[in-house]
This record gives sequence, C-alpha cells and structure tokens, in this order.
Amino acid sequence: THGRAIVKGDQTEPAISAASIIAKQARDREMEELAAVYPAYGFAGHKGYPTRVHIAALQAHGVTPHHRRSYAPVQRILKRSE
Repeated sequence: THGRAIVKGDQTEPAISAASIIAKQARDREMEELAAVYPAYGFAGHKGYPTRVHIAALQAHGVTPHHRRSYAPVQRILKRSE
C-alpha cells in the first residue's frame, strides 16, 4: 500500500499526533538515561541538541558510543583524534 504525505499531519490526524508524542517521550527517556551514564555531557539539559554546552562537552570529553557519527561536530572531533 502506498502512503501519502500529510502536511502538518500531527495537527490534523490523531494517529500521527499520538505517534509524535510517543516518539518524543521515548527520546526524552533515552536522554535521561544517557544523562545518568554520562553526566559530564549535560544531556538532561540539551537533550542531545547542538547547544554550546553540548559542543563544549564533546570537545572536553570526546565522543560517546551514542553520538551520531554523521553529526558534523562529532566528525570533526573524531578526525582530530585520529
């Protein structure tokens, strides 16, 4: 079956809205767990977004196994450590 794109579907379709909420809650839980394991990175505050605090933590402490290798700041740090 082919799907169709629904622009702003999370605002008009209950199933899309529910999926969006569930995904956000799952991501928030994952960030809380990472914050407990890696407190120096400040995941509880920035939730993984590229804030100054997050970039500074990457520079100071390096990359965790959970950082996306496709993220440009992570790539730069990995290249420096080669």
